[in-house]
Amino acid sequence: MTAKKIEKGLHLHLDPCSGIAGDMTVAALVDAMVPQQVVRDALRRMGVPGLKIGFERRKRGAFVGLGFTVGWPGQPRQRPASTASRVAPEHGHDQDGQPDEDHHHDEGHHHGEGHHRGELEGGHRGVDHHGSGRPGGPGHGRGKSGPGHVHRPYGAIRGLVRRAALDAATKRLATAIFERLATAEAALHGVTLDEVVFHEVGGWDSIADVVGAAAALAWLAPARVSSSRPVLGSGMVRTAHGLVPVPAPATAALLRGVPVVMDGQGELTTPTGAAILAEVVQEYGPAPPMCLVAQGFGAGSRDLADRPNVLRVLLGEPLGQQLAPSEPEVVCVSANLDDMSPQLAEPLMSALFGAGALDVWYTPILMKKGRPALQASALCPPPALAAVEAAFFAHSTTLGLRRHGLSRTVLERSLAKVKTAYGEVGVKLAGRAGELLGATPEFEDCLRLAQREQVPVRRVMAEASAAALALAAGRRKRS
Repeated sequence: MTAKKIEKGLHLHLDPCSGIAGDMTVAALVDAMVPQQVVRDALRRMGVPGLKIGFERRKRGAFVGLGFTVGWPGQPRQRPASTASRVAPEHGHDQDGQPDEDHHHDEGHHHGEGHHRGELEGGHRGVDHHGSGRPGGPGHGRGKSGPGHVHRPYGAIRGLVRRAALDAATKRLATAIFERLATAEAALHGVTLDEVVFHEVGGWDSIADVVGAAAALAWLAPARVSSSRPVLGSGMVRTAHGLVPVPAPATAALLRGVPVVMDGQGELTTPTGAAILAEVVQEYGPAPPMCLVAQGFGAGSRDLADRPNVLRVLLGEPLGQQLAPSEPEVVCVSANLDDMSPQLAEPLMSALFGAGALDVWYTPILMKKGRPALQASALCPPPALAAVEAAFFAHSTTLGLRRHGLSRTVLERSLAKVKTAYGEVGVKLAGRAGELLGATPEFEDCLRLAQREQVPVRRVMAEASAAALALAAGRRKRS
């Protein structure tokens, strides 16, 4: 399957199980399906003389992924990475189409900002919290005092992107990502946007990361973007302003309100990676049910001790309309009822659902002196607890309630329509990590059609189930 046969408008899911950085994003998207030439053309249009890019295969843990390398005039020559190898003839050319044998890089050159060279706790390189980026710019050394250290105002980078002959979508997205970084830094340091000066993020390689990621995303034009919870890392990171804790202040500011995982050693999610997430991701959680089309792995420059140093992306055709993610934390409220008329069971259930319960059920039990009774139970999200308890007391004879918190894992769900010989039936699809695991027809739709056509309802349900399961296979074949 070639990229040219892929339809645009797929669902894009990011899986930053080892964090996310700008170069890893570029590499993962190219590894999945974006043509390398899309990134090369965008960076050539930036008009930076001597800027060179490359792609190379890297083995990280059990995975082989793609690495994205950047070279620029005055960059110190460094030995090739021992675990990297050149891939495909097209990968060995610079942005102008010339061979790049003189483009050297070391093991510490990439994983985006937090996973390469420099003095960083846990073996990762340091970045300045004025934004992310590898140690950028001509002649930049290790640490804040290296020769040729880059200090580029946000306004200069913004002007560079705006003047470049990029397509409108790429230019808009790259500008938006840089603006998010600058806005976070301005708020942290109490300055205006025009006063923000980037350090490592002002380097040519970091600029190439952002523009390359923007070009790849613009080419994909995903219908929707989701992401698993990003892993941020831990420890301390050395910046141009000294040691700061992980996540770096800019990263934390950019991911405000986002569910994250505080795990791993060193800085795993960088400010540039966080800015990309903040700009393009619309929802966080498992991948929705979809017909998988492609996956890609963007590899960092170093092997991590506790996880493969890769960013995975999944691309697929969505199956139906995705439903809102289910609450992972819920409360179970229950009461034993031995003196309530069974006629009140249905009104109580309706009242509990109306109060916000996610599920309600009854369990036959025996109480003292052998009296038959019902245990009424309701599952609800924490914000609905007070209303659910009020419904219990108003619509049952209980004098008290028991409650306990529960954590749950719920499959991603979506709604779709399938055609049967009897008419259209709604189906609920369930999946995990993009894989369809089940399809259940809506009973009321099946019942309505069965009554109209005067056939057994189970016949309509069987045909609807078969059509739903064929839905994914049919889309996969068309891809």
